[in-house]
Amino acid sequence: MMPRAQGTTSDDGSKSGGGARILGRPVPPLVPARGPVYVMLVGEAPGPRGADKSGVPFFGDAAGQHLYAALRRMGAVTVPPAVDDLPWDGEIFADGDLKPTALGIALGNAYDRCPTDDGMAFRAPSRRELASAENIERIAADIARFSVRGLRGIVTMGRVASTTLDLVLKYAPAPTLARRAVVHPSARGLLSMLPNRGAGTKLSELQVQWKAMCTEALHDAGYPK
Repeated sequence: MMPRAQGTTSDDGSKSGGGARILGRPVPPLVPARGPVYVMLVGEAPGPRGADKSGVPFFGDAAGQHLYAALRRMGAVTVPPAVDDLPWDGEIFADGDLKPTALGIALGNAYDRCPTDDGMAFRAPSRRELASAENIERIAADIARFSVRGLRGIVTMGRVASTTLDLVLKYAPAPTLARRAVVHPSARGLLSMLPNRGAGTKLSELQVQWKAMCTEALHDAGYPK
């Protein structure tokens, strides 16, 4: 495989630009094949190096590595053993036909494809894209079908996911669902946990704190302990 060129860093920590073309295909939620769906977890958008290539939410995204570590520890996902011996990279996972399995949880995004204007550079999803009728109805439909399977709550990661969920629940209220929020697990999101922007604190320490916060939020939203 040719080495990847360096580029700008997206909000999820993935790198874009310089050679890895963005596919921009819809990435459907990761959902258990059978059984209950206790909690729905919502991020921002598929990253250019991760979910855009793997076709699985957060799988291969730089920030998603911390999420999957937390989910694996609490038994909410399993991954093929080969993943632990490979670089955390969506294209590599896709080439090896490696996919995680969700257990009692559904993973999705506020916007279901990697946003780009030219097929090369990642950008954040626009307010217009997030608030479009098509996008709001997509998320509302996911909530409805997971509710049939016992959905108890929703956890959002980051401001974009939270504000988009506000729009969804205004369109299709779900007053019985618990709602929790954590910061985005990107470096930017982790540093926002500290008022002094992280001076004197190692990023690895913030990652450990974030995993604990995410686990607590998922349990509070209804994932069984």
